[in-house]
This record gives sequence, C-alpha cells and structure tokens, in this order.
Amino acid sequence: MFKLLKYTKKKDWLFAVLAVGFIVVQVWLELKMPDYMNIITQIAQGKSSMGNTTYELSDIWSNGGKMLLCALGSMVSSVITSFFVVSVAADFSARVREALYVKVQGFSNNEINKFSTASLITRSTNDVQQVQTLITMGLQLMIKAPITAVWAILKIAGKQWQWSTALAVAVGFMVIAIMVIMSLVVKKFKKIQKLTDDINRVTRENLTGIRVIRAYNAEKYQEEKFEETNEDMTNTQLYTGRVMACIGPIMSMVMNGIALAIYWIGAYLINNSDIFGFQTLFGDMVVYMAYGMQIIASFMMLSMMFMLAPRSLVSAKRINEVLSTDYTVKDGKGVGETKQQGTVEFKNVSFSYPDGQSAVLSNISLKINKGETVAFIGSTGCGKTSLVNLIPRFYDANEGEVLVDGENVKNYKKEELAKKIGYVSQKAVLFSGDIASNINFGDNNADENAVNEALLISQSEEFVKTLDEGVYSHVAQSGQNFSGGQKQRLSIARALARRSEIFIFDDTFSALDYKTDRILRDALKENMKGTTLIIVAQRIGTIIDADKIFVVDNGEIVGEGTHKELLKTCDTYKEIAQSQLSEEELNYARNEL
Repeated sequence: MFKLLKYTKKKDWLFAVLAVGFIVVQVWLELKMPDYMNIITQIAQGKSSMGNTTYELSDIWSNGGKMLLCALGSMVSSVITSFFVVSVAADFSARVREALYVKVQGFSNNEINKFSTASLITRSTNDVQQVQTLITMGLQLMIKAPITAVWAILKIAGKQWQWSTALAVAVGFMVIAIMVIMSLVVKKFKKIQKLTDDINRVTRENLTGIRVIRAYNAEKYQEEKFEETNEDMTNTQLYTGRVMACIGPIMSMVMNGIALAIYWIGAYLINNSDIFGFQTLFGDMVVYMAYGMQIIASFMMLSMMFMLAPRSLVSAKRINEVLSTDYTVKDGKGVGETKQQGTVEFKNVSFSYPDGQSAVLSNISLKINKGETVAFIGSTGCGKTSLVNLIPRFYDANEGEVLVDGENVKNYKKEELAKKIGYVSQKAVLFSGDIASNINFGDNNADENAVNEALLISQSEEFVKTLDEGVYSHVAQSGQNFSGGQKQRLSIARALARRSEIFIFDDTFSALDYKTDRILRDALKENMKGTTLIIVAQRIGTIIDADKIFVVDNGEIVGEGTHKELLKTCDTYKEIAQSQLSEEELNYARNEL
C-alpha cells in the first residue's frame, strides 16, 4: 500500500492534514460532552438536596445548550472532514487508474499474457475501487478511533481501578476476537479478487463469442461454466460474510457487558461509600460510562477497518504487481535519421514464447530491400506471424538481430519505430467512433485527401459511399456494424493513411474475396511504389506475383524465390500450390510467370 503513496500530490497531503485537524476538533467536541453531563448530574444532585429550583434549572439549560453546540460542531467537523477525505481518495484513485492504463499501454504481448486481459481490467477497476474505499474510510476511522480511545482513556485516568480493569478486559477480549476473525478471512479475501478475475474472464468470453455460442447451442455449457465460477465466488463471499458478521454481535455483547459491569461496580462502590463520597462516585460513574462507550465505539470503528483492510491490501498488492512489472520490450535510445529506408533484415534470429517448450523460429536470416513486395507462406503454426511480429517489436528475439533501415529495432524508441511501420493484423480491429476517426487514428494526421485515397486503394470507397453519413458514419464497438471484409478493408485503409516506409499485412487478405483481393493488391502495387510490402498469407493467389516468397516450415526458412522458382526448387511450396491450384494453373505458372 505504501508504494502507491508516490501517486499522491501536495494537495492530497494538505487535505489530509486538514482532515486530521477537523477530526481532532470533532473528537474534542465529542469528549467534551460528558464533562457537561457530569456538571448536569451534579446540579441535579444539588437540586434534590438543596431545593434551589430556579438556579439549578438555568444551569442545566446552560450546560445542556453547550452539549448541543458540541454535537452540532462535531457534525459540521465530520461533514468538512468527509469533503477533504473524499477529494483525496477520488483524486488518488484517478491517478492510480491512469498510471495502470499508461503502464498497460507499454506492455508487450508477454506482459499481457502474464496477467491476462480479464485480470488487468479487474485490477484497473475493482481493485482500485477497493483501495479508494480504504482511503475514504481509513482517513476517518483509522485516525479518529485511536485519537478518541487514547483521549478518552486519559480523561478517565485516575478513576476507580475496578472500572479500568473491567474496561481493559473488554478491550482485550475484542482485540483477540478481531485477530481470530482476521486470521480466518485474509486468505479468502485474496481468493475473492482472483475469482473476480475469473468471472470477468468468463463474462468477457461469453459476450465476445455470443454468436458462436448461439450457433453451437452452447448456452447451457456456458451457463454451467459461469455457474461453477459464480458458485465458487458466492461460497467464498458467504464464508467471509458469515465470519465478519460475528464482529457485530461481539461488539454489541461487549458494549452491553461493559455497561452492565460499570453500573454493577458503581452500585457496589456507592453502596459501600459514605454520604460525602456518594455524589462524587455517582458523577464519576456517569462520566466513566460515557467515556467507556467512546472507547468501545473506537474499537468498533477499528473493527470496521479490519473488515475493509484485508481485501483492500490484497487489491493494493495486485495493483503494485502491474505497476512494478518491468517491460520486456524496452525503449531504445533512439536512432534519428538512418542511411537506409524501407529495409528489413533478420540476422540469425531465433525466438521462443515465454514458457514455451521449443523454439518457434530457429536461426532465421533474410534481407528485404526497399520497394520489394515480399511474402511469407507456410502451414498453420509454422511461425509466419511470429516472424513478422518481431519487426514492430510485439516481441523481442531471443537470439540474433532484427534490423529496420539498417538499425537494430532494439535501438529505436517505440514511437520512432511505429512511425516507420504500417501494420494490419490478422483480426481486424476497429474502435467506436466514426470511419474518419478510425482511418485517421493515432498520429496519422491524414488530411481529407489522404483519407479518401486510403479508402480508394483499400477498396472501401464503394461501400462507404453507400452509407448515409459517408466517412462520418458511426462505427460500433469492435466494428460490429460492419462485415468481416469491410472491417478488414477499413483496417487496411487506416494503415495506408499513415504513409509508412514499410507495410506488414499479417494474413490480412484472407477475409477478402478473390476479386477484391486481386484488385486491392493491384492498387497497392500501383500506388505504393517504393514502399516495402510484407505479406503473410495462406493463399497462393495472394502472393503469386510477389517479388520474393519465403516458405516457412517448423520455424525455418525452407524456400526462397519467386512463385515460378519455388515450384521447381521447394517441395513444401509445391505441396501447398498443388493443394490450392489446379494442374492447368500450375502449368501456366511454370511456363508464363
């Protein structure tokens, strides 16, 4: 928890100090009231013995009014304290959420996979809320309770030792009870936060995959899957709730018990006192009762903190786990101007995923020159996507070097490298907003002409024109109001609007029909001259006219050349071609290409 304090500001500390000041005022006013109560008690006793009704009644009204003013002053102090505390907690939580968001933005796929998306969402929302609640309650209860308890104890110091002994026994019993209860629930609170991750994960899967679930009539299966996690969460919460529910009755029993003990001991002392000690003992008993209740109430407030603190501290630890995680892909010092442009080179590159049992890529060496259209093809899981993901540094190679424009990608700042590369992923990703904001995304800074050109080249212009608001038409979350092919073409347009040196199309064209695929590639060839195009594909037709094709098999380059050359020299490529093309098409390729 203390590690998170670095996200506080001077304003927070100022407000906290002011809150403490008003808490002290509040406690002083609350502890002042028993003094007036003692005076009123003594006046009442004087009235019954002396019979001076007028004088005693006016004093009672005077001291009663002072008690009322103390109560009103305590209420005002409490309201002002709440204002400062809520302000501190809300601002602090906002900064922690922002820090989490910024931190996650810098995560590579390694860190994302380590925590999981569902867990990162929970840590940025539920866990931050738990910490905010702890601050809101803690600044009030954790400060007020000990001040009240110590101050009240000083007030009754020197009174009858019998009352002090009874109060000490009650407090000791409460402390032991709270410690036992906390030992039973702390581990369960840790489990609750993990189960919250699981519920978030299952719910997220259900919402994103709702079409597949319905298509396979898997609603019952998903319900059972959710029910299992939900039941585990419910049982854990019931356990902690039932254990924590014991605190209330224990506190009530202690309060009633100490009240009974104070009156019983008081009755015994008064019964054995003389006529002169009666009034003093009776007044002391009333005052001791009031202060004793204040002390017990302080421990009740602390018990509330003990209910909140374990789960909040678990949440703080989970937040710190994210914030203290080192980036596996770190910013370089920066490269600036480079002698080369649009080139990519792999030098003896090997790569394996974290916790992977075997290498995904082994000793890859290849060179891609400026303006070339280069393709990677191979069976599913052969390492094509892993290979191109090393270029924009979604991962870093375990061995060897990946060079962009002659410089190791590790030397670039992330922002610097990203500007050189236009990337289109296998899965089309659109963001809620409109078409224009999706194409002119991030730091594209494309003007209207550039947006229109990107739409034209990506073959998106035709369907965009049919929309009522054109490029300003609404895009739903994840682009759910567009078809798969339309989303993919808009994703391509977004990359093209960037006008980068290098474009990476990671199995991008598989969502397009053959005609659109062909027209789009022709448009790229015509309009992107001098730009390096890297294409990962499953279809031979998509890469048949590439300047160079690399055949990937089991993480190794087993073939390199043009389509025609590979048909003669690479058995793996020939097998792929035979599975997709007719004999007539193959013969044409051998003779004509």
